[in-house]
Amino acid sequence: MLQITNISFSIQGKPLFEDASAVIPTGHKVGIVGRNGTGKTTLFKLIKKSLSLDSGTIETPSYFKIGGVEQEAPASNTSLLQTVLEADTERTHLLQEADTCEDAERITEIYQRLADIEAYSAEARAASILAGLGFDNHAQQRPCHEFSGGWRMRVALGAVLFSKPDLLLLDEPTNYLDLEGAYWLEQFLAKFQNTALIISHDRELLNKSVNGILHLSNLKLTYFTGSYDQFDAERRAKLEHQTSMKRKQDAQRLHIQSFVDRFRAKASKAKQAQSRIKLLEKMKPIVALTENAVAGFSFPTPAELRPPLVVIDKGEVGYNDKAVLSRLSLRIDADDRIALLGANGEGKSTLSKLIANRLSLMAGEYFATDKLRIGFFAQHQLDELTEGDSAYTHILRLQPDMQENPLRNRLGSAGFNKEIIDLPVEQLSGGQKARLLLLIATINAPHILILDEPTNHLDIESREALILALNDYKGAVIIVSHDTYLVETVADKFWLVNNGEVVDFDGDMREYKHYIMTSQRRQKRNDNTEKKSSINTSTKAHHTEQSKTNADNKNKKVSIFELRKKHKEIDKKIEVLNAEKTKIETELSAPDYYSNTSEEQIKSTAKRLSTITKELEKMELMWLEISEKIEGVPS
Repeated sequence: MLQITNISFSIQGKPLFEDASAVIPTGHKVGIVGRNGTGKTTLFKLIKKSLSLDSGTIETPSYFKIGGVEQEAPASNTSLLQTVLEADTERTHLLQEADTCEDAERITEIYQRLADIEAYSAEARAASILAGLGFDNHAQQRPCHEFSGGWRMRVALGAVLFSKPDLLLLDEPTNYLDLEGAYWLEQFLAKFQNTALIISHDRELLNKSVNGILHLSNLKLTYFTGSYDQFDAERRAKLEHQTSMKRKQDAQRLHIQSFVDRFRAKASKAKQAQSRIKLLEKMKPIVALTENAVAGFSFPTPAELRPPLVVIDKGEVGYNDKAVLSRLSLRIDADDRIALLGANGEGKSTLSKLIANRLSLMAGEYFATDKLRIGFFAQHQLDELTEGDSAYTHILRLQPDMQENPLRNRLGSAGFNKEIIDLPVEQLSGGQKARLLLLIATINAPHILILDEPTNHLDIESREALILALNDYKGAVIIVSHDTYLVETVADKFWLVNNGEVVDFDGDMREYKHYIMTSQRRQKRNDNTEKKSSINTSTKAHHTEQSKTNADNKNKKVSIFELRKKHKEIDKKIEVLNAEKTKIETELSAPDYYSNTSEEQIKSTAKRLSTITKELEKMELMWLEISEKIEGVPS
C-alpha cells in the first residue's frame, strides 16, 4: 500500500500540494492526471524521496522496491539484451557469486534463490520485452551506443519493466513510443501484477491499462476507481453539481442579505434581521470546484488553391543515395485528413519531410501547386528554438510587419499571457514550447499542416483543444502520432508506411490495432522458432507430417468452417458493442448532458461504458486468436 498523508510541498514559494492525502492499494495500476504544472512529476520525486516534504508523510512497505525511468540507457558497448538483464541486480549478483563461491551450502542457497526468481527464463523474458518495444533479435545483440537517445529511452523502459519493481513509476512512457510500442505497453501494464503509477495524457492507455485515477487539482489529490472515461464522467458531474449548489447558495445569501438591508433599521423587524445576520455568518460558503479553462488553438484559414496540392509519382526518397521509400504514388488535396501509420524507423518522418519539401526525390516526380504553403511541426524541434529569445521574439521574426499589440494578442490567444510572453524559451515548459511551435507552424496560414507527434507535451485538455482546432482547420492535415484518440478524431484516411512502401490502409484504428497485434504475435512465434536448439528435426517432421496428412485433410474443412462461424459471431458482437459505445460517448459529449442528468444516472452510464470497453477488449482478443487459428489452418 502507498499511503500519502496530509502532504504539503512548495517550490520557490509556489505551493503544489497542501494537506493532500491519498491511498493506493497494493497491486493497483493508477493513472496520474492533472493539468501541466500541477505537480505530477514532483509527486514521483517525493515518493522516491529525492525531494523532501514540507510536511506530511509518504509511506510504503519496507520491502517495496521502487523503479522508474530516470534517463535513457547509457551509450555503452553493452548489448541491449544484456543491459536489460542487468537491471535485475539480484540475479546479476547471484550469478556473479555462483561463479566464485566455493561453499557448497551457499552454492545450494544461490541456485535455490535463482530458481525462486525464475532467473533461467530471464533472457527469454527480457527478449520478449525488447521485442514488444520494437527491437528484433538482431537489434537486441547490438551495443547501446549504436542507437539514438529516443531508442535508448525504450531500452531504459524495458530495463525497469524487466526488473519487476514492487512500485513502478512511469512518467509519460508513450512519449518515446510509436503506436506499436504503445499498444504493447497497454497489454503489458494490464497484466502487471505489482503496484504501478503512470503519469500519462494518453486516454487510450489510461482506459485500457489502469483500474484507478489519481487526480491532481487545487493542491489536492483525489482518487477515483475505474478508467479515465469513468473518472472524466464523475469529475464533470461533480463540477456541475458543485457549481449548481454554489448558485443556489449564492441566491439564498442574496435573498437573506436583501432582507437584512431592508429591515435592519426597523424596530419591528430588528430581531428577525439580527437572526438572519447570524444565519449568514454560520452559512459556510460553497467554493465552486473550478478548473482554469485551457487556452485553445486557432489556425488561420489558408487561401484556396487549385487542386491537387501535392502529387508524387513513382517517387524514391532516402539518404546518402540509399532509398528508404520507393514506388511512391501519392496525392494530397485540401480536404485530406491523413494519418501516417507504421513502426518507428519505417520512414514516416522521411515521408513527412518529403511532403514538406525538406527532402528531395532521388527518382520520380514531385508536383506542388503554385503558392503552396506548408506548416511543419516536428517533435525534435522543441530543442531547436533559439535560446535566449522569447515567444514574442520568435513570432516577431516571422511577422516583422505586425504591430506589437496585434502580435501580443495573437500570442495571448495561443496561451501566452503577460507572465510568460517575454520569458526566454528555455524557461518555458514542454507544453508551452509545443504551443509556440504550433503557432510558428501555422502563423502563415499553411495549406498543408504536417504534425509529427504534436501532443507529447500537451495535457489532456490541451489535446482536446488541439483536436477541436484541427477539425475546424480548412487546410489538409497529415499526422504522425502514437495518440490513438487524436488519430481517431481527426484522421479519415490512413497511409501505412511499411517495408519501404506507402500504401492505403483500408480500415480504422481498431483494425490497425488488430493488424499490429497479429504481426507482433507472428514475429514472436518466428523469434521463438529461431531460438530453438539446432537439431536435425527434418526427418521427424517428415514422418509426422506423413502420418497426419489423412487426418488433417479430413478435419481441416470441419475446423475451418467452425472457426469462420465463430469469427463471424464475434465480429457481429463487436459491431453491436461498438455501436452502443459510440451512442454512449455521443450522449456523454452533449453540452447539456451533465446539467440535465442525475449523478446516479451519470455514474450508471459511465459504469456501462467501462463494461462495454472491457467486453470489447475481450471480444477483440478472441477475434485475434481465432484469426490466427484460421491463418494457421493450411489451405
